[in-house]
Amino acid sequence: MKNVFPYLLILLTVFGCQKKQQQTIDLQGHRGCRGIYPENTNEAFLKALEIGVTTLEMDVVISKDKKVVVSHEPFFSHEIAISPQGATITKGTEHDHNIYALNYDDIKKYDVGSRPHDRFPHQKKFVTYKPLLSEVIENAEAYAKEHQLKKPYYNIEIKRQPKYDSIYHPGVEEFAQLVMDEIKKYPFKERIFIQSFDVESLQEVRKIAPEYKTVYLIENEKSFEENMNTLGYTPEVYSPYFELVDQELVEKCKAKNMLIIPWTVNETQDMEAMINLKVDGIISDYPGRLKEVLEEHGILII
Repeated sequence: MKNVFPYLLILLTVFGCQKKQQQTIDLQGHRGCRGIYPENTNEAFLKALEIGVTTLEMDVVISKDKKVVVSHEPFFSHEIAISPQGATITKGTEHDHNIYALNYDDIKKYDVGSRPHDRFPHQKKFVTYKPLLSEVIENAEAYAKEHQLKKPYYNIEIKRQPKYDSIYHPGVEEFAQLVMDEIKKYPFKERIFIQSFDVESLQEVRKIAPEYKTVYLIENEKSFEENMNTLGYTPEVYSPYFELVDQELVEKCKAKNMLIIPWTVNETQDMEAMINLKVDGIISDYPGRLKEVLEEHGILII
């Protein structure tokens, strides 16, 4: 028996190392789970939690009465919306349905769940509305508690374009302040990330709320160094369009102690490519599909 113990110790050591080295991924549901439910709705976010996401990814804009509304556009997109009168919104008229020109009570009258989506034909269809950020967070927290799920993380995008200041949203200082005032109501800043393509929005958040983690969204083809110089500080996360990601970029992010979380990865082969590059997270319209791929590869969803 004496001679068995050294071998047992070796086996335990090997298995222990394998466990420590297991690859992990932050599974993020893009706009909830846009592939199967209407985007950025309460129903989509709760479905994403049911699927088992780590993080709820979403976008926010501002209403006329200064409410923080969950929406990808600062107007009602022709792809998803029906007016309160039941009229079809077209690409030519969508900008007339300006969220920043409407009080939230009027925003809530638009249906953003019934219209068939050309790019996501398998979406479940039902009447629903654009929720407030506070409603999304409170519903998600309550759902996770009720169903004994892990507490969700939130990846919240400030949807600002400088050319839209004072037309479709407030200027950068007011926009960032309104969003952060809302977020600071919740006692779990460690579970909240603020993301944006807009450099000025990220810089403003860093100035007024440096205790919150920021995410630099990238869709341009500029070099990593140029993008980082433009931002002027090192955020917690670098989040590029997935086709921009290669091994060199992953290594550059890790060298700066940044996580790299690409978007929006919907096809199985692309998911596998990102896994092989050892990214830290993946944002997908199909979190259920992504979860299956991760499980097939033995990836631990954190």
